Amino acid sequence: MTPATTFRGKTLYPFQQRAIEAISLGRSVIVAAPTGAGKTLVADYAIEEVFAAGRRIIYTAPVKALSNQKFRDFRAEHGDDVGIMTGDVTINATAPLLIMTTEVFRNTIFESPERLDPVTWVVFDEVHYLDDPERGTVWEESILYAPPHIRLLALSATIPNIEQLADWIRETRDSEIDVVVETERPVPLHHYLYPGEPGPKELGQLKRILFKPPQRRRLRGGPHPRHPIEYVCRNGWLPALYFVFSRRDCERLCLREGRRELLDREERREMLTLFDDLAHRYQVEDKPSTGALREAAARGVLYHHAGLLPIYKEIVERLFDTGMIKLLFATETFALGVNMPARCVIFDSLRKFDGVDIRWLKTRDYLQMAGRAGRQGIDDEGLVLSRLYLRDASYTELQRILYGEVEPVHSRFNLSYSTLLNLYGRLGEGVYNAYDKSFACFQERGKRGASSPRNRIIKQRIAVLEACGYIADGTVTDCGEIARQINGYEIHISELHAEGVFDDLSASHLGAVCTAIVYEARKRDDTDPRPLSRTEKRVQRCIQAWRQEEKRQKLKERTRMPDFSLNSVVFEWMKGAEFDELSRYTSVSQGDLVRTLRMALQLMRQLKSVLEPDNPLRRKLQDAIGRMDRDVVDARRQLELG
Repeated sequence: MTPATTFRGKTLYPFQQRAIEAISLGRSVIVAAPTGAGKTLVADYAIEEVFAAGRRIIYTAPVKALSNQKFRDFRAEHGDDVGIMTGDVTINATAPLLIMTTEVFRNTIFESPERLDPVTWVVFDEVHYLDDPERGTVWEESILYAPPHIRLLALSATIPNIEQLADWIRETRDSEIDVVVETERPVPLHHYLYPGEPGPKELGQLKRILFKPPQRRRLRGGPHPRHPIEYVCRNGWLPALYFVFSRRDCERLCLREGRRELLDREERREMLTLFDDLAHRYQVEDKPSTGALREAAARGVLYHHAGLLPIYKEIVERLFDTGMIKLLFATETFALGVNMPARCVIFDSLRKFDGVDIRWLKTRDYLQMAGRAGRQGIDDEGLVLSRLYLRDASYTELQRILYGEVEPVHSRFNLSYSTLLNLYGRLGEGVYNAYDKSFACFQERGKRGASSPRNRIIKQRIAVLEACGYIADGTVTDCGEIARQINGYEIHISELHAEGVFDDLSASHLGAVCTAIVYEARKRDDTDPRPLSRTEKRVQRCIQAWRQEEKRQKLKERTRMPDFSLNSVVFEWMKGAEFDELSRYTSVSQGDLVRTLRMALQLMRQLKSVLEPDNPLRRKLQDAIGRMDRDVVDARRQLELG
């Protein structure tokens, strides 16, 4: 068989040829390549092959924002052959190409495996995210328990232990998987360090690593500027992505630098026409925040972070994709899978706060973000400038970040109560051996004296389930059946349902309790300080009883207590308040608020789906869902408007 050399009129790179050949032979494949190298084209080939065969393919993405973007992109190309399921929204669920978050795919494996019978391929985008401390286990469980007839196409950043990951897949799935690795980018990157606060002594000590303009370039406009933005603007290295690891600094820098006029008169007119069209399409032209964004966009400058309303994030992404946004300030979430490169990437710092301490970036994280520099077919090179604060400079750390080996992927296998119940229903006492098939166990083999804190966590959690009546006489009980079908916050839902708490609540209180279950306050969130009601205390006692059993079993990670700080917000919203009015009751950002309410909606939908058709609670849940799922909170509306 002669390997394909072109696809969709494009000449394939050698790594793309090797991957496509493996797909043509019906073999699973892992493609590891740098950000911006063209991995997605391999997925495009697999999709077209599946369409030609009249079968189905699932494309999983690590976050809902990326799932939504893929849905829009594939829908523009393939029309009604594309559907989406994210927990927030389901559209055309029987389509030949179905976009899913990885969590939804994992849940489908356990809840409705028969729906996967016609599926021949699943694409795992950003599969190296199985290293994510909180959500990585979802990738591992999906690979481990996916039906054996499904072939895998895993897309990954370049990682040093990719062969180890492939060996584990071969062993656990008893099938072959080809590994295709590419280390070079089509558009080469050039990395520079830019002194943030130069002084004679510091410059002398660090002269080997400080920024030096390429010899062939002449600095325009006078002496060496203090800030890299000034340098980039003077030398025409736009458009540029400016990464900053704080939402507040992201907006602050945009407001300060937004005074620059980076568009000419014609570009400004075109930008405002496009912005107004998007604002009208998404029905936010009259929102107070729209005016400030419009003013910044008129100058060619915008910002993007998780605290923005999802609709605003989408508007910013679409504007940036046109190339008319010359300077975008963004947090690192913008680098996750969203294929929107620039000519230049600037780092405000190479250190970030990780929730506990300020640390230097991982090499992998740096390369993921730096990889947004350099547009194929437009730029001959990508330029990366990292602002260096000399008081913090560490030659060793800088060498590691810029030139060190990428960190290997480590397993984060950590079975939830829901997953354990699903496995117990299938395997019985064999569930205790579930860890033996994990990537974590695979990695630990060969390490002398290596302990396994994860067979002990499994045993402890099973013991909790037995003590609380979710497992009895070797089977899953009725109470356990409820928890088995809820993925995420399954204990909260099943315990409150078993105690009859939900039956006594109004629709508004149902929304408030489900919001309290999912809400996790950020450090600076200023929320409702009022005392707890009798209902709220009842909810807390119910969950506290479960936590006491976890304590008796010596579990360190315990079920989280509900947080009712958003009660006033939820009650006002469900009474019909305008979204902008909610800022009276909380300082939680609009983006975080929408995300929390959407999570609460997902929880209510899950509970509704597991109840008997004649259960009166279903009607109250539907009422609560209808009141909460409106305006900017309505994820389906946002997707359809776009």
